[in-house]
Parts: sequence; structure tokens; C-alpha cells
Amino acid sequence: MQALAVVENQSLETRDPRSELLEAWLSGRSPQTIAAYSADLRDFAAFLDVSGIGQAAEALLSAGAGQANLIALRYKAALLERGLAPGSVNRRLTSLRSLVRMARTIGAVTFALDVQNVRSESYRDTRGPGREGVQAMLGELEGRRDAKGARDRAMLHLLFDLGLRRAEVVNLDLEHLDLSGASVSVMGKGRRERITLTLPAPTVEAVAAWLTWRGDSAGPLFVSLDKSGRMGGRLTGRGLHKTVSAIGRRVGLSVWPHGLRHAAITTALDMTNGDVRAVAKFSRHANIQTLCRYDDNRENLGGAIAALIAG
Repeated sequence: MQALAVVENQSLETRDPRSELLEAWLSGRSPQTIAAYSADLRDFAAFLDVSGIGQAAEALLSAGAGQANLIALRYKAALLERGLAPGSVNRRLTSLRSLVRMARTIGAVTFALDVQNVRSESYRDTRGPGREGVQAMLGELEGRRDAKGARDRAMLHLLFDLGLRRAEVVNLDLEHLDLSGASVSVMGKGRRERITLTLPAPTVEAVAAWLTWRGDSAGPLFVSLDKSGRMGGRLTGRGLHKTVSAIGRRVGLSVWPHGLRHAAITTALDMTNGDVRAVAKFSRHANIQTLCRYDDNRENLGGAIAALIAG
């Protein structure tokens, strides 16, 4: 019941006829995925004007094939009317399709949700702040001699040097770190087991500097810090986003954590002369076509060909 309690904040009783379905749907998923599905289904429940995700799931799954797809189409239209970005709309539709697919798997329904995503141009901004921008952000922290400065430097190095995602950074515990072996074990996107990545020397140095403040007690590698430097619990993804954005603003940049990953991947392509397959090992993208978009944006290949034709 743990995953279900997270989704419903313990408001969905086990007696609910859909509770077993919801438990099966969430079983084995990461806390980030559970939180995302939770938010999506609560938004869907608000659209239907029902109380809680249990009732929302019941309304969708008991509607039948035609009506369920009609409900999803109306929800899609409502999301677009609210001005949500295509990516946000598509994520909510993906959550609904996933729920119906699980219901079909266990024999609760016989239909599928066929409502298609909104077309969107993904990965338009793949450069992020660039290597120079990241260096400026690290330079901004250079004069700091406190716990927050050390923590923030270590996080920036992991985000850029290894191209880690926000969730991969905040979910690190001390036990996942091996400074003597210059490695760290991360839980990658969509994975169920951690993978070990090699830490470059500057990253080892930055993380080691943070550990002199943090100490060697078990628990989260990165924790929250108040204005006096007192340490709290695990730093959240939102906290990391605020920290990165604040450092960026101080050097005149609009930056977010994933922007540092963008910058890392683009830099890797620059330094390997566009070796997409080699950089795929670094970025850990499941689809190499995603990296091709990075490469095209990096060199504006389409624009270069257009210039040749026009010339």
C-alpha cells in the first residue's frame, strides 16, 4: 500500500474497488514517477469534478471504449485551452493511457485509450547555458568557503561533468559514492537498477570538498541548508532547481538543471566532432535519434545546407 498512499496521501481506502488496480499500476515505479502520476490523475479528477483519483479512475474505466476516448479527447482539449505546453498535455495523456493499459492487462477492461498526443517540437533548445556559462556559474561559487558553496559546486559538477538528470542527483545517497574508486552509482531514467559511472578528477575533488562539511554519516548525499548553514533532510528536485536557477541569475543566465545536461551533451558532441554513438554512452539516451537532434541543433545542419543552396 506504500505507493498507493503516496499517490492519494493516504486518502484512498483499501476498500475502494479500484485500489488493487492502482496498486498494480504503481508497483515498482520510482518515487518521481509515482509523484508525476499522482499529480496527473488529481488534475484529471478536477476536470471530471470528482473526489480523488480512485473516483477518476472509476469514471474513466467504467465508461466503455467510445465514451472513455471521448472523455480523454475532451480532457485534451481542456488542457490546451488552459494554455499548457504540448509536453505537459502529452504527459497527462500518457498517464491515462498507462492506467487503461494496466486495467486491460489485468482484465478489468477490454479497450485501449487511442487518443493521440499533441504534436510538438522537442529538444529545440539543446545548448543550455553552454560550456562558458557553466564555467561562469562555477566561477561564481569559487570564492565561497561555506557549506552551501561546497554543496552547490559538487552538484553543478555532477550535473555538467556527468550530464546527470535532476532526479539522479537528488536521489544519491552516500553509499552510492566511491571516491577512492572515482565512481558513483545512479538510478537512470526508466531503470530499475543502478549503473556505475566514472567520476572525473574535478568532480571527485568537488564532491570530496562537500563531504568535509556534510560528514560521513549514512543518508542523502545532498541535503537542504538553511541561511545559517544548518543541514536538513534530502534536497528535493524543486530545491535543486531553485539553487541552479539562482546561481545562473547571478551570472546573467536563465538556467535550470536539465539545461546543464543539455550543455554537457552539446559540449561532448563538440569535443568529439559529432560522434553521436560515443556520446550516447555518456548521455545514456535510449534513442540515438534524440542525440541526432542535439547534433543538428549544435551545428544547425539544416541551416547550413539551406545556405549552400541559396549560395
